[in-house]
Amino acid sequence: MANLQTKYLGLNLRNPIIVGSCGLTNTIEELKEMEKFGAGAIVLKSLFEEEIEIELKKQMAEMVSTSNNVYPEIYDMFDLATVEDTLTKYLSLIETAKKELSIPIIPSINCISATEWTFFAKKMQDAGADAIELNVFLMPCEFDRTTKDSEQIYFDIVHKVKKEVTIPVSLKMSYYFSNLGGMLQRVSESGVDGLVLFNRFFAPDFDINNFRVIPASLYSNAQDLSISLRWIAIMAERVKCDLAASTGVHNGKSVIKQILAGADAVQIASILYKNGISYIATMIEEMEEWMTEMDYESLSEFRGKMSQAKSINPAVYERAQFMKHFSQKF
Repeated sequence: MANLQTKYLGLNLRNPIIVGSCGLTNTIEELKEMEKFGAGAIVLKSLFEEEIEIELKKQMAEMVSTSNNVYPEIYDMFDLATVEDTLTKYLSLIETAKKELSIPIIPSINCISATEWTFFAKKMQDAGADAIELNVFLMPCEFDRTTKDSEQIYFDIVHKVKKEVTIPVSLKMSYYFSNLGGMLQRVSESGVDGLVLFNRFFAPDFDINNFRVIPASLYSNAQDLSISLRWIAIMAERVKCDLAASTGVHNGKSVIKQILAGADAVQIASILYKNGISYIATMIEEMEEWMTEMDYESLSEFRGKMSQAKSINPAVYERAQFMKHFSQKF
């Protein structure tokens, strides 16, 4: 029988399918369902750094005045009276999950700066978290901030959180960099234990009748796989930490592709909204069937087989292959 075990962030997973941070990973009942149907690990729904800073500062006026990196308008989104309760419940969810589930539990923090909120990482560790995922959302639209300053924020966040905890820390980031490969490589050397490629920003659309900005798409689609697939394949064996793939993973074959590219683990979310939590078992079955058909007994036998580092035609991941395709006559 195919052995799907893998190691990610130093954690032993029964398979590489991790349920990514989303609204489904916010209750113990759904976490149990995810474990029941085979999830290898679970990333809890993200806390926002602003929520943590609200609890820390207590009053909006104090919070807004302490950091130039935090957007003041974000505080309008939170009910100050319930923030402290939210943090207490989050720590309780970690504690309960660790008591009632056997798979790794990874809390998540959605952050944009390396300010006072980082103290909360230690509270997560004390609650029993197996690792922490930092989901860094920095849109490249701060016109008065240099590229160097923007990139430094990632290193500052990793540095401050790593000083707070001894458990593994992963960094989920976007592909909005002028030299993405170089940035990923440098971040991997910062002491972070894993990189998750990539997070998804809010995608805007316009309601032209009511003049409102609306979501273009709440969920990923299968075509979104190509972005992370390319960069997992390019970065495999070129980073000094683990790699997890995210976005566009909608079936077992997609998981296999990411493992072939060099991923240590794969995160899913949108497909569970579309097909239900039980679909995890279907994905696992698809992987086992493929591995049996291809005579593979373990993931290590084909992990990275199609990475750029092992490719006989590295240009397949670059512009040269694109030009070749469109220069052909049909």
